Amino acid sequence: MINTSYTQPILKNQTLGTPIGPIQKVAENKTSASTPSTAQNSNYKSIYKDSKPCHTSWFYVNDIHGKMTKMERIYGMSQEFDTTPASKRWNFFKNIPEDTIKKFKVSSGDISIGNSPKNNQVAYKFLDWCKFDASQLGNHEMDVVEPGDLAALLENTKCQMLALNIEVKKDSPLNGRFKNSVVLEKDGEKFGIIGIAPSDMFDRVKMNNSLQDIKVQNVDETIKHLQQEVNNLKQQGINKIVLLSHSGINNDKRIIKETEGIDLIFGGHTHDLIKGIKQGENLFYSKSGEPVIMTQAGKNGEYVGVLNVDFDENGIIKRAQNNIIATDSYSRPLYIKDSVEKIIGKPEIVGQVKEAVPLPKNILIEDNPHANIIVDAMRSELGTDIALLNAGNIRGAFTSGAEVDSRLVSDITPFEDKMMILNLTEKQIVDAIKYGCKSIPTNTKPGILFVSGLKYKCNKQGELLSLEFIDKNNNSHPIDINNPRTDKKYTVAADDFFAMGGDNYLPNNPNPDFVLRTFDMDKNKLACDHIKKLQQPFDIKYDGRVEIVD
Repeated sequence: MINTSYTQPILKNQTLGTPIGPIQKVAENKTSASTPSTAQNSNYKSIYKDSKPCHTSWFYVNDIHGKMTKMERIYGMSQEFDTTPASKRWNFFKNIPEDTIKKFKVSSGDISIGNSPKNNQVAYKFLDWCKFDASQLGNHEMDVVEPGDLAALLENTKCQMLALNIEVKKDSPLNGRFKNSVVLEKDGEKFGIIGIAPSDMFDRVKMNNSLQDIKVQNVDETIKHLQQEVNNLKQQGINKIVLLSHSGINNDKRIIKETEGIDLIFGGHTHDLIKGIKQGENLFYSKSGEPVIMTQAGKNGEYVGVLNVDFDENGIIKRAQNNIIATDSYSRPLYIKDSVEKIIGKPEIVGQVKEAVPLPKNILIEDNPHANIIVDAMRSELGTDIALLNAGNIRGAFTSGAEVDSRLVSDITPFEDKMMILNLTEKQIVDAIKYGCKSIPTNTKPGILFVSGLKYKCNKQGELLSLEFIDKNNNSHPIDINNPRTDKKYTVAADDFFAMGGDNYLPNNPNPDFVLRTFDMDKNKLACDHIKKLQQPFDIKYDGRVEIVD
């Protein structure tokens, strides 16, 4: 029986989640679970009978995406996790001796993002400052262009970086930098921690020298290799096995169904926010009928999770409680903020927002005024006819009444890609926009294209209905979306990720022939320069450039 019937505690005057009812362990035939009475669950000793329980508390994060202000808050949260007795914080551990509760900190990848050396240095320092036991290789860790630079970051962190399902070239600086698994021992109890990278790595990262040095196994190969690693750990007498997965929620569910021996999966990649514990959502059963709990804590460092778990002497989960905590309910410790700025420098104030609309709920498939100011900056500063920006580039928002500094802009668009001026045909532009619109009915990556110098309408079925070119005198010129011209071209501001076929808006090509000029700077530099020139304070508001109709 798994007991999850614990009232969530109050921390920082904030309720951390809705209480989840108890769930009984499914039998070997995996029939539906029954719900025992609260009275039965209130006495955990009756669950274990004569066995000795193993009490654990897991602090977990995923997909922080280089958000330094969130890292600062999470550092404070991790300090509180270390110093506050779990038996006093969580009623889950009520009346349990504090010295019997084993604490862990794990990351499921995409802690860093982009190719900024200073920003990435902060991300890896963050892992050490918080004393994470292990982290998982996500796709954005591979944004670092040169394998030697990524190897140096990995060498200078104490946190174990795991990636079971990748093969590294023998002559690469990355060779030997990733482990399949690590065994953590606390008070005589051993825990096996395994990590897997995303099998769609090459679809999610711009092709670069670091990526060329690795090969990632597909999902079938990953599951086979994963089971072998679990078996190896079990042969060492380890019966509590944890997976750090950057494979996404659907693949994690498949892993649970097709493997045995894994107890917990701390997931990432698909940015799901999983609260509490509920059968069929994040509580499942393995091939052998043992319970498996999986988690994800959203994206961009907005939340941190604490999963409290009791195992019996056979390594079977008996009680569990999953807590999701909003990072913005915590302050940024001044000393850690100063430590960050010693690495990245003091931010430059470039403007102030008067009013800003909220960030769209579905940032991949909705018009986004916060993105529009970035794409307008690209067009204005590079002097092109139009500008195009993929939705995945935008990772933050402006705030009404707030100052805008270079650090905020870098948070909003963090990738540090090289800017380019392209010479694209009308057909190439139409095809790229149509491809982005296909994400609308599924609300999945890659998302729509944000535009400057264009205006388009599409429907919720993902069909492009109309497109107009808006010249610099604000005159509109309709474009025939059914028969776009191949002999008419526009200068286009874009980044090298888009130009080389990233996310497949354009055909994949590391050396496209339509590049007119390349700049050694990213769009965040253009945005800062552009914002300085705006009338201050400025507004972030909708202007109808992208319209999505029923």
